[in-house]
Amino acid sequence: MNPVDKPGKTGALMPVEEALQRLLDMAEATPIREQDVLPLADLDGRVLAQDLISTLDLPPWPNSAMDGYVLRLSDWRGEPLPVSQRIFAGQAPQPLAAGTCARIFTGAPVPEGADCVEMQENAVLHADERVSFSEPLQAGQNIRPRGQETTVGERVLTAGTRLGPIELGLAASLGRDRLSVVRRVRVAVLSTGDELIEPGLPLGPGQIYNSNRRVLCSWLARMGCEVIDGGILPDDLEQTRARLAGLGNVDLILSTGGVSVGEADFLGIALREEGELALWKLAIKPGKPLTFGHFRGVPVIGLPGNPASTLVTFALLARPYLLRRQGVHEVTPLRFEVPVGFVWPKPGNRREYLRGRIEQGKAIIYRNQSSGVLRSAAWAEGFVEVLEGTTLAVGDRVNFIPLSEVLN
Repeated sequence: MNPVDKPGKTGALMPVEEALQRLLDMAEATPIREQDVLPLADLDGRVLAQDLISTLDLPPWPNSAMDGYVLRLSDWRGEPLPVSQRIFAGQAPQPLAAGTCARIFTGAPVPEGADCVEMQENAVLHADERVSFSEPLQAGQNIRPRGQETTVGERVLTAGTRLGPIELGLAASLGRDRLSVVRRVRVAVLSTGDELIEPGLPLGPGQIYNSNRRVLCSWLARMGCEVIDGGILPDDLEQTRARLAGLGNVDLILSTGGVSVGEADFLGIALREEGELALWKLAIKPGKPLTFGHFRGVPVIGLPGNPASTLVTFALLARPYLLRRQGVHEVTPLRFEVPVGFVWPKPGNRREYLRGRIEQGKAIIYRNQSSGVLRSAAWAEGFVEVLEGTTLAVGDRVNFIPLSEVLN
């Protein structure tokens, strides 16, 4: 990656990091405090509201890490040992008789007095039911000690953790069948403009089908949000006021189509009349125009209307805002460096997020990076991040953000 000596001034453009930090600060000022206590089966994707504290040692007793034979090492001098009992998982064994070993299976409790498990592959069972061991033995080998994973009183998960299959399995292993989670964020999704029409209806002159609302409604549902579909706002001030007023009790109004200062920008007019509105011009491409404000005290984020712009700004700005409202600590997606397999000769004054994928170990990009081409994202596996004022040659390294990091 080659920095250009004079990339050009950004003027009034706000850096991506500054915009994100402003949104996160606003999110932290209005956290979702209400909680739901629900069974584990209903908690995939939800955010833990209280620390998960262990109420037991895990495992609760020493147990065997494999199928084999358990013995007291001090009893063994290299001679075969008789088998005094068989111990299966779920059984309570008898103390180990002196001078004997016991057949034991994975997960079974280690009997009192035993301190070593040898795997069955290194043991020979003779016809007289005695067992010989062919390898040197050590005290504690192949035994999982009590409390190896967690002990009573230990914090296992912190509040603000998003719960997935692994976290829910961990809670279940501690005997928890219900957890306290942050209640769902209620998000109203609106699209603006008379040019938009719903799929399934015939297109009129100058009209296009509304894809952004479907993208956002599906995405928000994946995030565990409660979605209120506000439909398409017409280019009419009175109808816009009425629609906003009728949204009910929501935590965020999320609009697409842009909020500007034009005289036909009826959403912006309504917000300025009954709240506040800030228009940010970001040093990001696609997605330069972004707005944040309030309508009757409800936060409003206005995303740009081009589909790829909506995708990028929601993934990198609105999504982290929503997660932080729920108390999630780590809200920025994973990035990793990859070499590029394309040439980027012209530096820009905005950070670019190109829709791309990795082939043969190198990042390549979709042939058409227009902000209006949603197909580029359907083809892509992630975003290739090109920093401001840089050019790229084949083999230079860039950050790659997998879509799997943000689409949930």
